[in-house]
Amino acid sequence: MLIQAGFDITFQCSEETPMLLQLNVHPTRDADLLSPDVISSDPQLPMSSYLDLFGNRVTRVVAPPGQVTFSNRFVIRDTGELDETPPDAVFTPIALLPHEVLIYLIPSRYCDSDKLADFAWSTFGTLTGGYQRVREICNFVHSKIRFSYPDARPTRCASDSMHEGVGVCRDFAHLAIALCRCMNIPARYCTGYLGDIGVPVDINRMDFSGWAEVYLEGRWYTIDARHNHPRIGRIVMGRGRDAADVPLSTAFGVANLIRFDVVTDEQAAPLFA
Repeated sequence: MLIQAGFDITFQCSEETPMLLQLNVHPTRDADLLSPDVISSDPQLPMSSYLDLFGNRVTRVVAPPGQVTFSNRFVIRDTGELDETPPDAVFTPIALLPHEVLIYLIPSRYCDSDKLADFAWSTFGTLTGGYQRVREICNFVHSKIRFSYPDARPTRCASDSMHEGVGVCRDFAHLAIALCRCMNIPARYCTGYLGDIGVPVDINRMDFSGWAEVYLEGRWYTIDARHNHPRIGRIVMGRGRDAADVPLSTAFGVANLIRFDVVTDEQAAPLFA
């Protein structure tokens, strides 16, 4: 399967403003790219990039006063298969987890698992098997939170979602991650593209998506408490402890968002190679 994806994002800056952009495909998907994954700007600006502590590609740029538009279009090859479901095996004891995975067991900015531990153990503690716990956590979060763009709030953490019962995709992911961590299952946040491939078209405007990954049986598996069923065509852009580690943009000054268009569509294969 081929997927065309990209974006057009415009900011209005009152003065020269340094910015960080996390808008590239994650380096682990570079081999699948069939066209360059390059951010362009209007006006044209010098940019540089680096890999952060989590292996995400970050672009540095200084936006001038006035409007600046960042754009990208690329084609990427995808398996066209649904998210893989992990086997329902016993979760890995903490003492046997790899060192680099341990960070995904502790509370973080938006995944305040320390506030949810009593609830998690009383609700999911009798379940056996790593994936059985994960499955029930996703079912709970899916039924607990009502999806609503108008109710999005950048400061909402997992415990807030529990009390408020409303949010967007990142809130579903944060609550699922926090509850998994309470149950000693490593979980991390992902952001990226997820188009309406193989499902009815969403009436909401196309956006980037947030989901999670859990560490079971020695590897990471995708979970998505918002949709709560396997999907086709995820293109990961960034991974981290929570959304604070993978902001789409960070402005060191005033940069008002005035345009935000995201494209993720299945593309027909070329007739000739």
